[in-house]
Amino acid sequence: MRYDLIIFDNDGVLVDSEPIANRVLAAYLTELGHPTTYEESIRQFMGSAMHRVHDLVLERTGQRLPADFDATYHRRVFEGFHRELEPVPGVVRILEKLRADGVPYCLASSGSHERIRVALRKTGLDELFAEKHIFSSQDVGRGKPAPDLFLHAAASMGVAPERCAVVEDSPLGVEAAVAAGMDVFGYTAMTPAARLAEATARFTAMDELPPLFG
Repeated sequence: MRYDLIIFDNDGVLVDSEPIANRVLAAYLTELGHPTTYEESIRQFMGSAMHRVHDLVLERTGQRLPADFDATYHRRVFEGFHRELEPVPGVVRILEKLRADGVPYCLASSGSHERIRVALRKTGLDELFAEKHIFSSQDVGRGKPAPDLFLHAAASMGVAPERCAVVEDSPLGVEAAVAAGMDVFGYTAMTPAARLAEATARFTAMDELPPLFG
């Protein structure tokens, strides 16, 4: 099937940010008295919007995170991004090929607009995404696994959900794409393939992706 729109997740798919972000998140939660390992952070929060962190901590402990939690977390994450963030290997070639072939694509991330733009600028990917083709969970209120973000991106781009393909690396993202009625290709670089079992197909390196687009 040839798709009318390719929707890319950002963290872990376009930019190699998940190790940085989850090291920071695990350390910060532990510092605040909610012991969390790096592996637990990956398993519980990878691909989710910030409200999920707040919701799970409140549900498990009955305690609310500090009012400045998001601001402090993002400051620490951005410091890490500026030191070490890189594009996911091979993704620049994918985006350049889609552009050359005239295949529309966009970005839809659980991260904030600020986080998306910091990451794109640091990695040089900002040159490959028009501003109007960048979507955040901030635009819809509910992050993944709700389908709202992907449906919003498709509607904004003028494409029916069934004509879209999503590239994701988290179980929450795959769940959201399936709920939106879209095909989804699961990138297994950091997530065990079994956790992305609902994906239309799975791949381990970016050079495997073009044939999946038909």
